[in-house]
Amino acid sequence: MKYIWQQGNWPKLNWKSEPLLPLMSKARLVQGKLLTNVANLGFKLSREAQADILTEEAVKTSAIEGERLNRESVRSSVARHLGLPAVGLTPANRSVDGLVEVLLNATLNYDQPLTAARIKRWQAALFPTGYSGLRKIRTGNWRGAEHAMQVVSGWMGREKVHYEAPPGERVEKEMKQFFAWWKMSLHSEEGLLRSGLAHFYFVTIHPFEDGNGRIARALTDMALAQDEKLPTRYYSLSSQIMEERDDYYAILEASQKEKEDVTEWLQWYLGCHRRAVEKAEQLIADVLAKAKFWQSHQQTDINERQRKVVNRLLDAGQGGFAGGLTTRKYVSIATVSRATAFREISDLVEKGILRQNPAKGRSASYDLNW
Repeated sequence: MKYIWQQGNWPKLNWKSEPLLPLMSKARLVQGKLLTNVANLGFKLSREAQADILTEEAVKTSAIEGERLNRESVRSSVARHLGLPAVGLTPANRSVDGLVEVLLNATLNYDQPLTAARIKRWQAALFPTGYSGLRKIRTGNWRGAEHAMQVVSGWMGREKVHYEAPPGERVEKEMKQFFAWWKMSLHSEEGLLRSGLAHFYFVTIHPFEDGNGRIARALTDMALAQDEKLPTRYYSLSSQIMEERDDYYAILEASQKEKEDVTEWLQWYLGCHRRAVEKAEQLIADVLAKAKFWQSHQQTDINERQRKVVNRLLDAGQGGFAGGLTTRKYVSIATVSRATAFREISDLVEKGILRQNPAKGRSASYDLNW
């Protein structure tokens, strides 16, 4: 089996322009439309949109690797880093804070040089304890030459090897070439193509013992920020990759094996980017709806627990909170007694924020007064 990094012209990546041109045109069209809509948002609304996108990005980039993060904990970290209210949210742990810091560093400081020291700090921030699960890993440095770096699946003893990265002793040289390419390509490659190439190039080297996928997606966001010349992300590529995870891994594997051409990878990547941007239009509409709702209730006096529950319903969207809000769900979200939950729900109904759904008695549930 030969991998792309064993081909004679590596690390030069080849592709055919003709099949990519219509995909790039479509991606640029939806990207321009989204950025125009964002320009019409006020500063506060754009911050809220940024917080929602960053939360989604952190949750989904971890989910792609099989790690489930507490969304409230992530939102708490995001809010604190962006200077937004975090009252009532679950405090974040060090690893969540580290991930949020990496994502922000990649985009807010997109115009700063990408160096080995910087990217090693990112990887160390993802694993503040020095462990990945129960496994001690090397953090803040390239992987060693002791073991082959393989992407595998299946039960122990019956594993399937999907990909094997360059040997550890080659990583230092490979990454020097990567950083040189990153700097040179900023002025020589089309921006969207460059972001897809950066992602593929980095995960092919796989320079760390763990965290390569998350850092590759952070680098992709950084390349997109450089292309758009915007420090704020208004769409989540990781969220779309998570939706298409099987296709993502399949096209990576196919493109890394026995090929010198990455056209198929770029075709998939440009389509994924376009779909991510299209999804963001709905997210921004939700942010605007949320802002409009609170604007209509800005004089309504409610406590932080009530506000937390209402925001949960707003985040779910109209009809998105399955089964409606019940007393039991209120108890779980607000961490209060049933008596307090019933009293606070009744208060929200009286103030016109909630309305009761048709079913009554034990089946009673509530929704926002949209």
